[in-house]
Parts: sequence; structure tokens; C-alpha cells
Amino acid sequence: MNPESTEGILPIRRALISVSDKAGLIDLAKTLKEHGAEILSTGGTAKTLREAGIEVTEVSSYTGSPEIMEGRVKTLHPKIHGGLLAVRDCEEHMRQAEENGIKMIDMVVINLYPFKKTIEREGVTEEEAIEQIDIGGPSMLRSAAKNFKYVAAVTAIKDYRMIMDSINVHGGLSFDMRRSLAVKVFEKTANYDNKIAEYLKNRGGEVELLDLHYEKVQSLRYGENPHQKAAFFRDPNNHYPNVTNAHQLQGKELSFNNIVDADGALELVKDFERPTAAVIKHTNPCGVASADTITTALIHAHEVDPMSAFGCVIAMNRTCTEAIAKYIKDNKLFVELIVAPSFEKGALQIFSKRTNLRIIETGELRINPVERDIKTVSGGILVQNADQKIITKDDLKTVTKKAPTEEEIRAMLFARNVVKHVKSNSVVFAKLMKDEETGETLEITTGIGAGQMSRVDAVHIATYKGGERIQGSVMASDAFFPFADGVEEASKAGVTAVIQPGGSVRDDEVFARADELGISMVTTGVRSFKH
Repeated sequence: MNPESTEGILPIRRALISVSDKAGLIDLAKTLKEHGAEILSTGGTAKTLREAGIEVTEVSSYTGSPEIMEGRVKTLHPKIHGGLLAVRDCEEHMRQAEENGIKMIDMVVINLYPFKKTIEREGVTEEEAIEQIDIGGPSMLRSAAKNFKYVAAVTAIKDYRMIMDSINVHGGLSFDMRRSLAVKVFEKTANYDNKIAEYLKNRGGEVELLDLHYEKVQSLRYGENPHQKAAFFRDPNNHYPNVTNAHQLQGKELSFNNIVDADGALELVKDFERPTAAVIKHTNPCGVASADTITTALIHAHEVDPMSAFGCVIAMNRTCTEAIAKYIKDNKLFVELIVAPSFEKGALQIFSKRTNLRIIETGELRINPVERDIKTVSGGILVQNADQKIITKDDLKTVTKKAPTEEEIRAMLFARNVVKHVKSNSVVFAKLMKDEETGETLEITTGIGAGQMSRVDAVHIATYKGGERIQGSVMASDAFFPFADGVEEASKAGVTAVIQPGGSVRDDEVFARADELGISMVTTGVRSFKH
């Protein structure tokens, strides 16, 4: 747009102003009045203008139709849209306008109901959100923008100054300016409608056409492998604490794999209420622990499998302490990235000595209740709700003669929370233990078997990794056991209780074998594959 262009200057003789955000309104209206414009307005906007001493004509007075249905219907009238859509140099349009008492409207100034701010408010109801869907505003803007040859459509407060300058200097708005303003209108109304559609779809509406709008965060040096090009994009409508919205406090530029691993680690610890730390390699956890303090949780999570943790990503759901930084420094741990809600000043001072270490701060963690999980396939995408199911004690059904103890139930719920974040087929062994120095009770993984083609192989790997630690552990499986062999192998390693979804055609055989082995078993009815 060239705001200095004087080609096709449109003087503003009549303007309709109806805004939810009153910023800059008075100055704009005064400029219009100083240049002889009549101002039509509605409701709160008209009241604000009058209080500022600016003469205004109510839309209801002009149309002869009162605002009805609590203001839902006020500008949807031929006298409004006729005045916006009429082709000024068409004799027939002008004749019909005169016959119907329709006056030409040269400008509309509208900013829409704050739908986006409304749905971001904590605890907002669907009814409250729907009331903030603007109907008249987009309709008038689109009518004016369609007819930009004769009408100026203004929807951005930041454009008021440019418009006032043009009116003051040139007596009106140029054709180029009106055309550019029209483009902004269609961009804004399209984005506005998309937010409404996404909100309703995420609350159970059927998705027929999915438009994804992402903005570029940064180009990456390379992708998953050095020969692949890559870039990082974010959803501009997602304002929840996550890796995408986090702040990097120090370290080298994030790589493709850093971002993927950090996301996997962070989403895991979000699921826990207790202070919890996760040590991740290639999106799978090497170790996870919950404790009374985040320092104890991190130390024990790392000690589960320190060999695999070489070059790891660490996530925690509490502030990273100076004690954690000292532990990493004193043990000379090779860590690629640490992500946490915040960091103690002392921790940052210690980490600053390791300039390559990436430090990512998210702010206080919370779950996005309408998070989507999107996976790509060649030529398309698969979209589903994120797996945010948290299993509780009330979901458990004991299917063996021997019932689990309270300690086993607590360990099983912890293990079940972890296993849904491990690549399938997967099992997780876990147990409760006491920290010898602090006396804190921990929930801790003792062995993890990830990404195997058969479930019994996942058990083999987890028992190999866990060794003697497995004794007295419970086992969680992401899906049912198709055969009893996985339970048999777990029993050999010292597992005392099993939590699994159930649902196999051989469930009865598996339950019976658990009874024979003296293992308690519970089912949840909930599978958590992660491909």
C-alpha cells in the first residue's frame, strides 16, 4: 500500500463506527467530524462518543428498526448493507437506494467481539464463548471490503493514525489505501472464523476441512539427519506452556532432535502432580522419578540408567535447583538440554560455565485440555486428541485372586503414567523406595522396555536394563498381553504386580497364569499405544 497515493481520493461523508475496543476511537471520530462526516454508531460506541461531546446518529434511529434480541440484531438491515454495497456509478443502484431511503456509507470502523480473549479465559463456558461470536461486525466489514472501490473498511486500531493523516492531508482515502484495507479485512475475518471453527471442533464438532496455520520460529541447521533440511513452526493460537512457547536462556541453537526430545520429556512430567523428573534419549525415558523434592527426583531418575542417559535431555515439573546443577557438574554428566518451568539463579550461574548446554524455561506448567496430536503420512496427516487420560485408583479392576497392596497400587499408577509416554510396544517397571539421605519416599522406574515388535521382547529388555532393581517392582504395559509369556518373564525378574488394559482374547489365560505365579493383576480398560 502506498499511503501517499492521491489517486481516486474518497472523501468520508458518512462513517459507521462500532467497536468493542475503544482505543484511539475519540481521536479518529473527531477527525472525521472536523471534515464534515456524519457518524452512525451503536450501543456502547455511541455512548462513548456522546460522552466525549461528539455528535452521533444511532443506527436504530437511522434504520427505523430497534436493536433487538439483546443486541444480536442491530446492523443486519438493508439501509446498512445497501449503503455499503451500492455501486455508486450504477444508475439502477442509486435509483433503488433513493426509493428505499438508503444513504451511502463511505467508511466502516469495526473491531470484532473479543472471541479469542474470551476462550483463553480460565473457566469460560461454551455459552459465554458463543455470545462473543460477532455476526454484524464481519458482515459489515465484508460488505465494505467487497466494495472497496467506493468504501473504506477499517478493522485495525494501528491504522487509525494513517487514516487520520490521509484525511487531514488529502481530504480522504486513496484507492490503494482502500484496497489494502480490504485485504486486511478478509485476512482478519478468515482468521476470526477459523478460531471459532477450531474452538467448536475441539469441543466435539466434526472436522470436515482442517486448515493449519503455523508461523515460522526459526530455520534449523538440519533435520532429523544432517542431509535433511528443516524448519520449526508454531501454532500462533496455542499459548500454553510447552517447548514451542518456551524461552531459551542459554546454549547452542536448538536442533530438530533437541526439540522433539524436549517435547517428549516435558509432556511426560506434565502428567505428574508430585515433583517429577524425566531423563530422555531419542524420545524414550531412560529413567523417571517422583519425590517430595525435585532435586531428589532428578538424582534418582538419572541413576536408573546412567549409561543410556549419556547425551540426554532432562525435564522437570518444578524449578531447577542449584543442587541439581551441582549434581550435574560434580558428576560431569553429558546433558544436551534441560527444560523446566524456571531455574534458580545459582543453577544458571553453574550452567553458564557450560556454554553448549541448552537451557529452556517454560513458565508454570499446565495441561492444554484441547491439545491435538498430529502425525504426518505421505500426502496427508492424521489428527487425534492428545492422550491425556490419567488412570486413577477408581479405574482399576482386580482380576486375580491376590489383590495388590496400597504400595503396589501407588507404584502401578506411577508406572502407568510413564508407560503411555514410551514408544510401543512398551512396558515399565517401577516401585516405591526410600532415599537413604533424605528419607523421602520415591516412585521410581526400575526398568523400561521400549519400541519392540513383541511385548515379551519389551519385557526382556526392561529386565535386562533393570537387573536386580526389578525385585519387588510392579509392571505396567501400554496394551494387553496377547500371551502369558510376558507375565512369566516379569515374574522371573521379581515383579509382584501388573497393571494392563486387558481386552485380549486370551485374558483368562493371562489372569490364570498370574494367579499361578502369585502375582496380583489389575486392568484399566484403557490402552495407550504411542507409535
